[in-house]
Amino acid sequence: INMDLNAIIESMETSDQDAALMALQTYNKKMTRCFTFTTDEEEQRERLGELVLGFLERDLQPSCQLACLETIRILSRDKNNVAPFITHTAMQTLSRHAGIAISNGNVDCEGSVVLVPFAENPDLEVIVEALKSICNICLHNKVAVQVGQDLQLIVGIAERLKQCGEDQWNHYVRFFDLRLMFLLTAQRVAMRTQLLRELRGVSLLSNHLDATLGLYWPDTFEVGRAGVEVDPDSEEPAELPPLSREKIERAMEILKILFNITYDANRREVDEEEAAAFRHLGAILRHCLMSSTDAQDDTEEFHSHSLNLLGNLPLSCLDVLLMPKVQQGSIEYMGVNMDAVNMLLEYMEKRLDRGKKLKETMLPSLNLLTESARIHRETRKFLRMKVLPPLRDVKNLPEVGNALRNKLVRLMTNIDTDVKNCAAEFLFVLCKESVSRFIKYTGYGNAAGLLAARGLLRGGGNPGVYSEDEDSDTEEYREAKSQINPVTGRVEDEQPNPMEGMTEEQKELEAMKLVNMFDKLSRSNIIQPMMLGSDGSMTQMNSEHQKEQQDQQQQQGSGSEDEGEVE
Repeated sequence: INMDLNAIIESMETSDQDAALMALQTYNKKMTRCFTFTTDEEEQRERLGELVLGFLERDLQPSCQLACLETIRILSRDKNNVAPFITHTAMQTLSRHAGIAISNGNVDCEGSVVLVPFAENPDLEVIVEALKSICNICLHNKVAVQVGQDLQLIVGIAERLKQCGEDQWNHYVRFFDLRLMFLLTAQRVAMRTQLLRELRGVSLLSNHLDATLGLYWPDTFEVGRAGVEVDPDSEEPAELPPLSREKIERAMEILKILFNITYDANRREVDEEEAAAFRHLGAILRHCLMSSTDAQDDTEEFHSHSLNLLGNLPLSCLDVLLMPKVQQGSIEYMGVNMDAVNMLLEYMEKRLDRGKKLKETMLPSLNLLTESARIHRETRKFLRMKVLPPLRDVKNLPEVGNALRNKLVRLMTNIDTDVKNCAAEFLFVLCKESVSRFIKYTGYGNAAGLLAARGLLRGGGNPGVYSEDEDSDTEEYREAKSQINPVTGRVEDEQPNPMEGMTEEQKELEAMKLVNMFDKLSRSNIIQPMMLGSDGSMTQMNSEHQKEQQDQQQQQGSGSEDEGEVE
């Protein structure tokens, strides 16, 4: 191969277009599936890259242009050898062949961006190869990303995205335009801001997503699929045909770019215009959640990207999930269409049942359900009916069983803090942030983590602004309520008294043994004694606190019950 590469370089150095074309085609065919490179050919590959770039500056026949760009695509797979391609001149050459270079004047007399004309009838294969090369280079090299920023590549891509309705651009041009935009926005805050603000990225990409999925709008925030007829007499909702693989691939790239530019949207104030754009996008995302593809894996990935992006939207815009009218076959609750909320709940439970990477796969949907329940009364009541139905089983621990409540309570003691906190927060919101109701459904032991974090271990606190609910206690619960152990959340079997038959002296001796063991563990820093502060939060018990506690115990007498709340 080493000799072949030298021979190819010699052919290129003759500057003969036909000889170069044959040499490059031979090299490209041999290397088409090569993704790893040895170090002993680095100099030759770098030289070949320089020669190929030099050729692209000339007036070449389309087949030679294509061969040169294919070679650059192959060479740019080597992340340690992209030096020839990251200069301003090289990137400008590639962007010109990709059709996304900006002219020096930047705008025409009407204020529109002008792209450098590359050819009257652009060769789509040439454009795609150039885009693939730029994607490889920007993936491997941060300098190239900065050069792409300097050359305003994102402006060029945005300009072509505005032509999304035109048939002249095939799937591959559109896909790699989007892939390059994703790579640029993923690595540069400045380009994210430019796309969001200057180029009105949310509206631009929402329109592109709309066109990609082929949507129509029967109402302001109600979305349908063009060509899908709705039968008003049918009891089943209109079934959407599966989306094609190509549409899904482009749609997922759009969702990823939108995620990049909206990552902080729910943490800042948005104006009226932005809110309208986000609600429009939210309606499209609702449609995405209700859509599918022929491949299950693609559908799940599509839904995952849609959910991640929904989680970025300002909370005030999530009402679009409930906007569509109730139709025959829809899930209706309190007069509201709950199809999307039910889909989110089912999606979350599926990820929970799989038990893999819960933080990445399940938390986005669980967070979304929590926030929706917090701000929409109908959503909270619907979810409470599904997750926390009136309590009948008082014999088993709250974490035992296959109901969704049991699964979520089990998560409350998960080793991952984020997963544990999110599951607890969801159930707490469904309980209208009522401490007593939360303990009723989860048990004090499981609830202690969230209550301690919020300073609610003493109970009370502000339950938040929620509507009144009807009494949900079942007859079974009312009958057993006085026997339920609040720590475990179930009726416990009567246990024999371990001190039965002991004299007072023996009891005191056992108590002192226990005190000494705790003292030894404390002095060894194996455990840290804690106490409840006046604000309901846990605080460390220092030596003064412990002495005060011991004095109180001595005053009360050895037989009295310790009233200090110590953990």
